[in-house]
Order: sequence, then C-alpha cells, then structure tokens
Amino acid sequence: MVGNARVKLGWWMLVCNLVAGSLGACGAGSTMADELQRTNIVVILADDLGYSDLGCYGGEIETPVLNQLAREGVQFTQFYNTARCWPTRAALLTGYYPQQIRRDRLAGIPSGNGGRRPGWASLLPEALRGGGYRTYHSGKWHVDGAPQAGGFDRSYCLDDHDRFFGPRQHSEDGKKLPVPEADQGYYATTAISDHAIRCLQEHAAEHSGRPFFSFVAFTAPHFPLQAPQADIERCRTRYAAGWDRLRDERWKRMAHLGIPATGPAPIDRAQGPTYPQEDALNKLGPEERERAEPWDELPESVRSFQAAKMAIHAAMVERMDAEIGRLIAQLKAMGEWERTLLVFLSDNGASAELMVRGDGHNRELPAGSAGTFLCLGPGWSSLANTPFRKHKTWVHEGGISTPFVVHWPAGGIACGEPRHTPAHVIDLVPTFLEAAGIEPGGSAERTKALGSAPSLPGRSLLPALRGEVEQLHDWLWWEHEGNRAYREGDWKIVAAGEDSAWELYDLSRDRTELQNLAQSAPARVQQMGEAWAAHKERFRADASRDLPAEEKK
Repeated sequence: MVGNARVKLGWWMLVCNLVAGSLGACGAGSTMADELQRTNIVVILADDLGYSDLGCYGGEIETPVLNQLAREGVQFTQFYNTARCWPTRAALLTGYYPQQIRRDRLAGIPSGNGGRRPGWASLLPEALRGGGYRTYHSGKWHVDGAPQAGGFDRSYCLDDHDRFFGPRQHSEDGKKLPVPEADQGYYATTAISDHAIRCLQEHAAEHSGRPFFSFVAFTAPHFPLQAPQADIERCRTRYAAGWDRLRDERWKRMAHLGIPATGPAPIDRAQGPTYPQEDALNKLGPEERERAEPWDELPESVRSFQAAKMAIHAAMVERMDAEIGRLIAQLKAMGEWERTLLVFLSDNGASAELMVRGDGHNRELPAGSAGTFLCLGPGWSSLANTPFRKHKTWVHEGGISTPFVVHWPAGGIACGEPRHTPAHVIDLVPTFLEAAGIEPGGSAERTKALGSAPSLPGRSLLPALRGEVEQLHDWLWWEHEGNRAYREGDWKIVAAGEDSAWELYDLSRDRTELQNLAQSAPARVQQMGEAWAAHKERFRADASRDLPAEEKK
C-alpha cells in the first residue's frame, strides 16, 4: 500500500524549512564537474490549478517550495496547455498536438479521450529509456494504454479521480491495489509523492549510475475538493472576503511581481458551469451558486459555504507544495539535485464545473471530508484564473494559461528572471531530449520500428531558459470542444464554440482579451482563420495516416 497522510502543521512546516535549506544556488552549472552534467528530469503536473494560485504568481495560497523554485529558477508568464487534462498529457508526453495523435476530437476520426495514438506517436519515456534512463510514473495517467506499455519502468497509477481518501481503482506496476481502509490515513497527494520518493530511493540503491525521469502527476486540486481537516483549518478564515476583493488583491500582487497583463478582466457574472447539471445543485443545497454573483450581495450562509470551498482548494494546493518539498529533499539527499531539470505546470486552467460524482455529497459531513463532493464553480475559478477570462475547456487565456516553473542548477539558466516567451506543452519533449542528449528520432532501428513520424511541432526551451531568444514559435494552435484559438506573434484569434465568430486580440497590449479588434482588422482575422484551418487539415492527415480504411470518413 502506498502512502500515509501527514496532516499535522508541525510536520508541514518542518518540510518547508528543510527544503528551504536544500535548494541549490543559482549558477551552479558553471562549476559543475563533468560527472554532474548527466541530466535527470522531473516533471510535476498539477490538475486544474489556476494561473495565479501559486504565491509566485500572485496568489494568497502559501506555496513556499514552489515560490523558492521560481526565485532560484525561471518562471514563464506565457506558457500554455491545451485547456483539458487528457489532451495536455498527450502533448506533454509525445510532443505533438493532441489532434495529430487522435487524443482530442477530430470529426470523422476515432479520437478524443478514447482515441488511440498512432504507432509512430511513442511516449517520452520510451525515447529516454533508449538513452539509458530509468523512468518512473506516479499519480494520474489519463493517456491511452498503460504506463509500463508506454515506457515506464515503475508506476503508481491512480485511476479513481473521484476520491482522495479511499480510491477504488489504483495499481502499482500494473497490479491492482486494495481500497485503503479509513484508518490507514491514505490521502492521494501524499500517496503519489510517497511512490515517487520510493522510486528515487530504489534508484539510488540499485541504479545510481543511470539518469532518471520521474513524472509526478498529482490529482490536486481537481474536484472533489477534499483535504485533511488539519490542512483545511490553516486556510479556514482566509476567504471570507470573497472572490471580488481577492481577485483585485491578486492582480495587485501580480503587478508588484512584474507579471505582465493589462487588466484584470472583470468577472463574467453570466458564465455558468462548463456542463450544467440541475441534479447536482439539488444535491449540493441552496448555498451553491452556478454564477459568480457579486460577493457582497450574497446571503451570509452562502458566503460561509463558498468561503469553505476555496479554503479546501487552498489546502489541497498547500499540501501539494509540501509534498513537492519532500520530493526535493529526497533528490538532495541522494546527491542528484544539482543535475536535475525540474519543471512544474498545470494541465489546464481552473474549473468552473459543478457536479456530484463518486460517493455523492453528504451535507451532514464536514466539507472537504470523504463523502462530500464539492467543486470550485465559476466564482472561485474566476479568482484562480486571475487576471484572465474563462476557465478550463475554453481556449481564452483563462483556460490555457498555466504557471510554469523551471529549476535546473547545472543547466546554466539565468535564475530568478521571468520569461515572457510564449511556449506550449508541445515544447517539453524536445526540451527534455536535448537536455538528455538524445536525438528526437532516436536510433535508426527505433525509427524503423515506429514508422515514418511527422516532425515534432514543438521547440526546445533551452535557448529561452538561457535568455538567448525571446521568440520560439511562429504560431500556436488550439481546439477543444469547438473552442478555437490561434496565435501568431502577439496576435491571437479565439472563438468560444463552433458557431462563434473569431475574436481578435493584441496580447502585447491586451493579454486579458478585453478589446476585440476583429471588426477593425478583418483581413488579419481572415488570414489567421485560414491558417488555423490549414493546420487543422494537416493534423487530420497526420491522425489519418495509419487508420484502417474503414475508420476513415
């Protein structure tokens, strides 16, 4: 069995203090001996984390470990995901846009969450293993196939996304694990870090001569909002001021931190949950709200209920930060910290969803405990995605912008300097392969086995990390559930829904997408719209190339 919850404040503070003393100094790469140039890779992925939830991005949530990583590493301000969990994971692990590999919907092609990747779309750990790496996965998967079939040597796979305290579907190295008993103290975030740490300990004992890749995919702070009560208590009174005031306070801190944005966008009072469910509101009770109503106009009972929800979300993020601290302490203890390239990001923006799944929602139980099922909803999601518009699943900036922190002491990166270079999760595979000294195509034998594959659309981030370039891409592309976007330089077209007209924004002046310039620049909108459509057809050709004839429509 993996993991025991560690819920006491004293322990949490101990971890933070330990890590604060263990992070490497900037510029360490200039004095590293040759044996330290072997690069380990750690990817830490959060689930449904908002752009500004972390303290280093302006949030009031206490994230000392990630804040220090940002100070001693590089913090990107324009890094993008795909707006949803499974497409982002596909892009992160393959280096392709998810539509190219049938992992987001293309009409007429078996694709989407149930889509199967083409044979040529192998996962990153396969290439890394070919270069001598050991590969470890801990946490959420949400990719087609099994982790070990995709190149991971070890895996703790948490397939139950409806329970943080007693998952019914989880496995280790392909072997199903029992449901944890209530008195075992299981909590998913801790269990995921426990497994990642155990893999590192085994690596140090049995494979110390080899580099490693560790993919740590937390399920936090995705719904259901559940956390140990001791963690929730630390955040209990923090959100009484409400989403309107706290959003303004986040924006002021972002400006102080030098995170560029022109805004913030006002809260959209008309925006409801992504997938409206009337039965969920009946189960959750009269205090739940499906719109971000003005906080001061809400009854006291509603404000109290809503503030408790955001306290749980904050507790989930703070627990994740502390668990990252434990992971870093392990890397330091085994002497691998200096040569480890570590990145942190989220799979999409914060979620406006409201639903009840899993074991249902018992209003008599303490909020955030097992047996309750709460979601952020549009009000708190608007806070989490400050200063942007929209939420998870949309491709306006609120749905696709992620915090992205990179730490690599031996990598020669300029520490503590923000990067405003636009980049995307498709860039991670070429970055890691370059850092590992592995050619993207791999060996001739591997290329032959995989067949002819399209060239990777991403670019290595290493030049941007070292401050050598400001622009990596000529264009970036999005589509999810009919929401569409395309970026060329600082210009972006975006549409919310298949039948909606393109909007046009100059992100150099209007990152929060408030001034729609489509009417004043129709030629630019047409040119960019045609480019978006041309790329989609190329992705369709890629997705179709190895389909049986009967599956092509």
